Amino acid sequence: MINDAELPHARHYIAGEWIDSGRRTESRSPATGEILGTFADGGAEEARAAIVAARHTFDTTGWSRNRDLRAKALFEMADLLEQRQEEFIGLLARENGKILGEAGFEISLTIPKLRYYAALALADHGSSAEVKPGLYSMTLREAAGVAGVIAPWNSPVVLAVRSFAPALAAGCTVVVKLPGQTGLVNGLLSELVAATTSLPAGVLNIFTESGNDGAPLLVSSPDVDVVSYTGSTAVGRKIMEQAAPTLKPLSLELGGKSPMLVFDDADLDVVVPVLTKAVTTFAGQFCMTGSRILAQRGIADELRRRMVNSLTAVKVGPGDDPASEMGAMIDERSAERVEGLVADAAGYADVLLRGARDGVFIHPSLVEVEDVTAPIVQQEVFGPVATFEVFDTEAQAVQRANATEYGLAASIWTRDVDRPLRVGREIKAGTVWTNTWAVVHDQFEEGGFRQSGMGRLNGVRGLEEFQETKHLVHPVAAIG
Repeated sequence: MINDAELPHARHYIAGEWIDSGRRTESRSPATGEILGTFADGGAEEARAAIVAARHTFDTTGWSRNRDLRAKALFEMADLLEQRQEEFIGLLARENGKILGEAGFEISLTIPKLRYYAALALADHGSSAEVKPGLYSMTLREAAGVAGVIAPWNSPVVLAVRSFAPALAAGCTVVVKLPGQTGLVNGLLSELVAATTSLPAGVLNIFTESGNDGAPLLVSSPDVDVVSYTGSTAVGRKIMEQAAPTLKPLSLELGGKSPMLVFDDADLDVVVPVLTKAVTTFAGQFCMTGSRILAQRGIADELRRRMVNSLTAVKVGPGDDPASEMGAMIDERSAERVEGLVADAAGYADVLLRGARDGVFIHPSLVEVEDVTAPIVQQEVFGPVATFEVFDTEAQAVQRANATEYGLAASIWTRDVDRPLRVGREIKAGTVWTNTWAVVHDQFEEGGFRQSGMGRLNGVRGLEEFQETKHLVHPVAAIG
């Protein structure tokens, strides 16, 4: 039995009010199965109410034109998050399963993102010209309207903010759908929004659902003007289909299969620890997971040996245990799926390291593959599994790197100062790192090529995803 008096309960936040509709669902620790609390588990009813609230607020208030208010609200929200960051970190580790350092990493990315877009709300750009005597043209940026944001469970705070912060800065009102796997974290984020006193009611509305009744309404509703989705490529394709009748703009950051190209002259003392984190961060449940290790033949034997040893030594345990180096999968079904993919790979590849599974905990795996068409290379595993592939030349490295349908990110490891630019230009990916991994700067755009998505997040382009451009033409009467 659930004791309501002892456990926290999270609710939806719609039109400036707390809504406790939908069924009451338990939130459990993925690591221990312990009941952490309950949350209001919504769906279509909550989505409709949130859309109505956002539409009404956009149409009847001055939010979209009050850039000072928008900046003030985002700055205030950042300050509130900074004050409560330890609370967020602890809850993320317990409910999401990631280790404390990774939860801290997520929040550390979120606070400056709010401040960056607060500042950007005060900036603007356009163009103007007297195109011929007495005829003037200018362009203005306007808020697109109501923005729908669908965020995933693997990093719910930063990925929700990465979409709704630029939407708010642009002048949109927003409906955010958050996943049931992080119901309590969602409630904490909603508390932050409710505590932002400079944010008018109805501007930012949040509901949680573990099913899939409300999210499709954000995509299909004619009252939602733009949608930002982070998640799988398969769902991204469905969203494009459902958005087609209304021709609404979409920003989609989808799956990834990031190749990590390690050349003969790379410093393996630096490479191995980073590649290990690239495989195990968020238990591999990360769109930028370094899931493909491409090694030049001269260092392949040494890198192979080191990676097996390093991945074997990773300490797997509960996210809130300071000794853990990798946390649990989000649920046992996901762990079973990853275990099955590695088992299947044994039929066509050399499994260098097969990570054992204990319920939701699964240790890292490393699979050596020659055929780039193999399923373990082509499919996004979304778990702590990396392939190991050997190449000889730069051209072969590029060919292998581009061999999947994805193009989200890649990493190049070398001491050659020119090679990263030479090779990086040929890799079909939205982000290419040199001698590092998972470095994100708020002022620089990120997003995917090919099946890894469309549109961009972060930077000025992230703001523009939520704006329309209006051309004003003004003929001036001649002086009489």
